[in-house]
Amino acid sequence: MSALDELVRYDGRHAVVTGCASGIGAHVADHLSRLGARVTGLDLRAPSDTSPLEDFVEVDLADPESVDAAAAAVDGEVDALFNVAGVSSGIGDAQLVVRINFLGTRQFTEALTDRMPASATITNVSSLAASGYRENASVTTGLLDTSSVAEGVAWCRQNPHALADGGYRLSKEAIILYGMRCVTELGARGIRINCTAPGVTETPILDQLRSAYGQGYLDSFTTPLGRISDPGEQAAVLVFLGSRAAGYITGQVVWADGGILAQRYAAQMRDSAAAQGSR
Repeated sequence: MSALDELVRYDGRHAVVTGCASGIGAHVADHLSRLGARVTGLDLRAPSDTSPLEDFVEVDLADPESVDAAAAAVDGEVDALFNVAGVSSGIGDAQLVVRINFLGTRQFTEALTDRMPASATITNVSSLAASGYRENASVTTGLLDTSSVAEGVAWCRQNPHALADGGYRLSKEAIILYGMRCVTELGARGIRINCTAPGVTETPILDQLRSAYGQGYLDSFTTPLGRISDPGEQAAVLVFLGSRAAGYITGQVVWADGGILAQRYAAQMRDSAAAQGSR
């Protein structure tokens, strides 16, 4: 058996990272490069000159033609795909949020899967905002059942109630359920698919939310750890999931939220016990 430090390395592997120019995606690209990967990055704009990328491809995940062109420009087989790019509801366009965070991401992923060998990995980024994905699955399934960006956009227009809170929650719940739907088909080919669900993290998306909703909204997400997340530690979880060290993990969502969900659930248990005791 290989030592753990060997299992987390990416020597000889080609990794593709969307959202590589900033935030979590930039840290993912840096981690992967240091671990020996050949890294192709994609984003709306080119990263800084200090980026470790070997190749950069411009992409607009909201534009199906751009997505197809970007996928075609990715060179060779893809051993590890990291879908990190995304926007928040702070941009003020719910349909655009869904197009970028889910529909465009799905299109890009499916354009690359035929070029993924056995042992390849797909690692997506969801969000703490998607913690109710089970309860909302009956609605989200309608979006998942669409087979193209055009069908997905049409579904969004026909179901405005599903996007009433800005589209972000819906898009991130869809990412989780999409991975679960794909797990059997991809698993038969030896491909793993997982996602992380970050809590509040210091990234450009946080700036969008701060501008749209104010600092007080962000301060409401208090964590047991007493701080917000650094993008580097979120990137580390993604890189682990895409590595051989996580070789038997697939179809999962890892809640990298500083303990918020556990704290909420513990409070619900206490409240339930108190209510039963008062009867």
